Amino acid sequence: MTDLPGHMAVALGADDIETLFGAMARTIIAHAEELTALDQAIGDGDHGVNMKRGFEAVTANLPAIAAKPLPEALKAAGMELVMKVGGASGPLYGTLLMTLGKTLPAAPGRGDVAAALAAAIDAVKARGKSETGQKTMLDVLAPVQAAVARGEDLATIRAIAAEAAAATVPMRATRGRASFLGERSVGHMDPGARSSQLLVEAVCDAIGDFA
Repeated sequence: MTDLPGHMAVALGADDIETLFGAMARTIIAHAEELTALDQAIGDGDHGVNMKRGFEAVTANLPAIAAKPLPEALKAAGMELVMKVGGASGPLYGTLLMTLGKTLPAAPGRGDVAAALAAAIDAVKARGKSETGQKTMLDVLAPVQAAVARGEDLATIRAIAAEAAAATVPMRATRGRASFLGERSVGHMDPGARSSQLLVEAVCDAIGDFA
């Protein structure tokens, strides 16, 4: 598969779901030090460590998670993040995955993915009392959702995620720990935006590997 399915819905099997969550976990674990370094500049300095802990828990339970239908697998992975990831990241990423699980059908098409991602972003906004433009993970997720809804291909979605994460560098944070720094938050990539970009890239890569 080289793109998200269009109008025809596709049910993911256990191998596909294992590929999907395995790719997400490997990416976050491999970039844990980078995420921590970004967070040390403008946050608590623990984003990489916390995210690594959460996705190591997902990896440990991957066979059981992959055995579930996609919606239930998303909810289970989201619950792992809520339980294992400290700070704000656990509830926010857990909310993202669990809302996707509540919204997506077992055999989603592109329209389902766009609608579920929109619902998940709204849930993250409500959980974090945040909006786009405040130098957070939303500044990557929102343009990615728009790209999915427009029908962009996987390569374009990856590029949009990378551009969106880079665009947080000159932004002044107005939400989260970084907002305490005021103008000193300018010049640093938001660690949540970077972890969101990494997860989007991992999902695009996994979808590209599906038969």
